[in-house]
Amino acid sequence: MNELTKKRTKAIGIDLAISSIVTAGVEYLLRKKVKSEAVHNLVTPTAVLWALEYVQLSCNGQTLGYKAMGLTLQNEDGQTPTCSQIAKRMVYRDTVSTIDYLKDRKGFEGEDGSVLPHDRYAGTLVREEK
Repeated sequence: MNELTKKRTKAIGIDLAISSIVTAGVEYLLRKKVKSEAVHNLVTPTAVLWALEYVQLSCNGQTLGYKAMGLTLQNEDGQTPTCSQIAKRMVYRDTVSTIDYLKDRKGFEGEDGSVLPHDRYAGTLVREEK
């Protein structure tokens, strides 16, 4: 595994931990209004993770995890990614990207770890800050 891929893995771990804390708070507030366990187990965690990631990436190209690991998300021109690129990247990563990994584990990382399949699909790349 490339060094950049290791940093990306640690960054998503940090983001998932933060998202889990926020999700616990949101569930506490929603539990009285929404009785469906499916909503609490499937919809709420995904919605919270995507919302947090979307807001952070659209504002400055970094999530808290990326910032802690010294990474930044850019589009192919080196600019902050567009809103549609961020949305495409999140949806692809959480759906189709798993199939890509199972098909070709060795080629999954792509170049030097800066472009994974969901980045390729959305036209984004991850760079280390300088």
